Amino acid sequence: MILNKILKLSLFLLILLPSISWSADKVTVSYGISKFGDLKYPKNFQHFDYVNPNAPKYGDIKLASLGSFDNLNPFILQGTSVEGIGMIFDSLTAGSADESDSQYGLIAESIEIPSDHSWAAFNLRKQARWQDGSKITADDVVFSFNILKTQGTPSYAAAFRDIKSAEKLSTYKVKFNFTDQTNRDLPLIAGSMPIISKSYYEKHTFNKTTMEAPLGSGPYKVKELVPGRSITYELDENYWAKNLPVNVGKYNFKTMKFDYYRDTTVAIEALKAHEYDYRRENIAKIWANTYNIPQISDGRMVKETIPDGTPTGMQCFAFNIRRPSLKNIKLREALNYAYDFEWANKQLFFSAYTRNISYYGNSDFASSGLPSEDEIKLLKPFADILPKELFTQPFELPKYGGVIFGRLNLFQ
Repeated sequence: MILNKILKLSLFLLILLPSISWSADKVTVSYGISKFGDLKYPKNFQHFDYVNPNAPKYGDIKLASLGSFDNLNPFILQGTSVEGIGMIFDSLTAGSADESDSQYGLIAESIEIPSDHSWAAFNLRKQARWQDGSKITADDVVFSFNILKTQGTPSYAAAFRDIKSAEKLSTYKVKFNFTDQTNRDLPLIAGSMPIISKSYYEKHTFNKTTMEAPLGSGPYKVKELVPGRSITYELDENYWAKNLPVNVGKYNFKTMKFDYYRDTTVAIEALKAHEYDYRRENIAKIWANTYNIPQISDGRMVKETIPDGTPTGMQCFAFNIRRPSLKNIKLREALNYAYDFEWANKQLFFSAYTRNISYYGNSDFASSGLPSEDEIKLLKPFADILPKELFTQPFELPKYGGVIFGRLNLFQ
């Protein structure tokens, strides 16, 4: 989970936003940062729109995970990390789920970025605390960056490759220096980095697996552990950031337990037996056939299709155009006509899927219709190497729609 937050960041324009101030050397100071436009939430926002700020904090939830685990340190390559362990760590900033890559201060109260984007500085909240009550300082941030980059999983080194260094400017201020001033993701990557305790790892070995819960600063802490079989987290009643706007209405379960199962079949049977509370299904065949059970029909369990508002990404067949035969665009187009998505969706996937026609489907960046005037301005310099149809007809994938249309497609 932690890595996903860091590695999903892409190379789009970073824009610093409302309630910013300018100093003489043109350094922006802001409570949040975004890539794609103005921040949705103003400086004095109270909570995210998608949460219930009055949600009670009680109850227990049991969830399922597959496989096993032998490590409570999620930052190293060795071992198999346990589910949910990222909940015990905080980062400098926290993302908003209803915006495209916007972040607001969590451990950091504000962010400073100069006009040349050569560095970013984070001003830490003085009330930020580790779960043992000690303060989170710039020393912890610098330590986190250095040890994750040098001893963490290779993914951290890859994510931080354009961050040259982290330096302590004061007890509560840290500066990240960048090697690539054109990479506007770097402040967000730095902000998403999990912060770990320097003093804790002065007494514990970082780059070895452990079954001891490390010191964290997040909303949950480890309550109970059965090695390889289950882990239970409990809500930290003294969580330092529970009243910050980015956290209001979140983290409402008193305890969260993850039970481990060896395979999907056993996990589904455990759900039917009420051994855990919630399962997210992503296999169409199982969704269509496996949950036709009395527990659903009599209301003891709820089966619900939830609309997915997140970008879908792209799942497709990719041709190796280094092969001479596949260099021919007409051949590739013919193979596209020969693919009967409608039959496959009905017969193999129980009509559960909608065909994606864009690399950025289900998002504001999905293609539709003809290029706009602004898009044409960007495309014109490359008009000689782009398909002429791009400028004259909307992109559509061929549809089969039955045997007759299928035969017609094959003779296109």
